[in-house]
Amino acid sequence: MLMRSKDPASWFGVEHVFNVYRGCEHSCIYCDSRSECYDIDDFSDVQVKVNAPEMLRDELCRKRRRAVLGTGSMSDPYGPVEKEVRVTRRCLEAVAEIGFGIHISTKSDLVCRDKDLLQSIKRFSASVAFTVTTCDDGLAAKIEPGAPPPSRRLAALSELAGTGVHTGVLLMPVLPHITDAPEHLDAVVNRAAGCGAEFVVAWLAVTLRDRQREHFLTQVEHLFPGTRRQYESEFGLLYSCDVPGAEALISRLGEECEKRGLAFGMKAASARVRPRSLLQVPLFQ
Repeated sequence: MLMRSKDPASWFGVEHVFNVYRGCEHSCIYCDSRSECYDIDDFSDVQVKVNAPEMLRDELCRKRRRAVLGTGSMSDPYGPVEKEVRVTRRCLEAVAEIGFGIHISTKSDLVCRDKDLLQSIKRFSASVAFTVTTCDDGLAAKIEPGAPPPSRRLAALSELAGTGVHTGVLLMPVLPHITDAPEHLDAVVNRAAGCGAEFVVAWLAVTLRDRQREHFLTQVEHLFPGTRRQYESEFGLLYSCDVPGAEALISRLGEECEKRGLAFGMKAASARVRPRSLLQVPLFQ
């Protein structure tokens, strides 16, 4: 179940990642997991790893030291199917009982169902990052048609923040010429701060390769006529399609976060959610 992270510092100190689903019902038009390298022919056809909790428990019991685990990097652990099968919840039960930390990335307010387990896990480390690419529910319904609207995600963020769980926003991807207006990005930061977020991690680009590129461009042309030609002219076959003026926008976002008391960027966010045991200072070197 567990895969070792190559660089824990690059993602909330996560040392091992796991995914309990293959595929996702959120149907975000920009999802890189449709790419051929992940070997999932139909990403909307969700496969459930029904024995994931038992496998995870077995692997954790054999670990020699505690660490932070991460889930949500490949498929959302709180897609609609989780409401019925509860595989993610059973995995969190194992994490809580054995004494590991958890970082969850999600677009769903269903995570609040498991706040009792997150409160238990936070004795070591518990953090939840909600992906919020826009505060506009109408726009989100176009680019993330199967996911709960951002208004519900931000309400969930507020609920979890009130329990002491580390919470924040993943402002990613930012879609060139669609969600990259400065006032659009500022709105995400301000709403996050107002809901009690501790951090914002932004990435001002979208990745496009093989079949995901064609899926994205087809959807973009249907939703935003004329944008496909703009992408093809500006980015060609580039894998990473960066927002124009990204450097200036990142600086602007950093200043806005500083005004609102939010940690900005991965390094600052990771410092906020560092496990308790790693904060202890040894008496002797």
